[in-house]
Amino acid sequence: MDPLTFTYKQVDNVDLAFDLYHPPNPTTRPLPIVINFHGGGLTVGNTKSWFPAWLKDRVISAGFIFLSANYRLIPPSTGHDIVEDIRDLFRFVAEDLTSQLRDSNHPVQIDVNAIAVSGCSAGGLCAYLSVMHVHPRPKAVVALYAMGGNLLTPQYIRPKTEIFLRGREILDPTTYSDFLYPQSLKLLPTADSALAYHGTNAPIPGFPANPRMLLNRLYLQLGTYLDYYTGAHETSLSAKLLEAAEGGSDNSDSNYSIDNLKPLIPSSHLPLFPQFAVDSSWPPTFLVHGSADTAVKLDESIHMHRLLTDADVTTVLKVVEGAEHSLDYVSDANEKYGKAGGLFDEIGMFLVDRLRQA
Repeated sequence: MDPLTFTYKQVDNVDLAFDLYHPPNPTTRPLPIVINFHGGGLTVGNTKSWFPAWLKDRVISAGFIFLSANYRLIPPSTGHDIVEDIRDLFRFVAEDLTSQLRDSNHPVQIDVNAIAVSGCSAGGLCAYLSVMHVHPRPKAVVALYAMGGNLLTPQYIRPKTEIFLRGREILDPTTYSDFLYPQSLKLLPTADSALAYHGTNAPIPGFPANPRMLLNRLYLQLGTYLDYYTGAHETSLSAKLLEAAEGGSDNSDSNYSIDNLKPLIPSSHLPLFPQFAVDSSWPPTFLVHGSADTAVKLDESIHMHRLLTDADVTTVLKVVEGAEHSLDYVSDANEKYGKAGGLFDEIGMFLVDRLRQA
């Protein structure tokens, strides 16, 4: 079944949309909904990018609704803009979606008291931000190899001169000058940047043809990701954190402690860091991460799991041994994880159980 597409807001002449999938024979009762956010480092992607068809199918089979949402991308937008988009998305779902479905002759109703969130990589970060900034909070979270479990690590802050991510080459920053501050501020806002690759006749077949696909890696390589995420360029947040962590004679990773670095983050930016928002009211959370992930390190999910456990939040952490980033998109993912009772079913049942209790 093709999705129904709705625009939930327009800002800076940019339409922000989502795709909605509902059961083929929905009942007249309001249905729970899972809101999914796509990955892409917050720099690239749209509702079709890294789409978890395996999760959508399980949600629909349970008689629920699955929604895949766009949000503004960095740069020129920031995490603060993304938080605003998330709030507006949830407001639209709660206040306008049922009536728009009725007006378009789709007799589907939304149970606004039974909403869960999911996402992979940067989409997992968006799921965390939903918990932080939407009220009432979602009833459950699924975060696959998610960013945001700990943003104060060398992966985000330390400049890199050697290959560090999936064996891929170090990028030449001059090739991406339009996406580097201050030129990046001249970019037009976008919430839809599709994946694209060079063809077989190109000098580098299969290489990303959309430069936004490389921005996350570029900012990690330069150690400036948090500048673009927060918008703190003039007084570089990344530079302040790097100086505190590595400015002394001992520049070991132990200097990347939360107690050492958190005081350097302006209070206006703290709402972008999920690791500082976990408390006992955080909803049940299912975390998945590959042990060999070089894009988002396993330690992020381990750190988030520890925070949730310490706050007495119901949480599950599944570590997939030997798996890299995007583990659910490898060619044999369904064979590995999609069998009856496997990882995909565990995640689906986790969401179903939580939403049926809502």
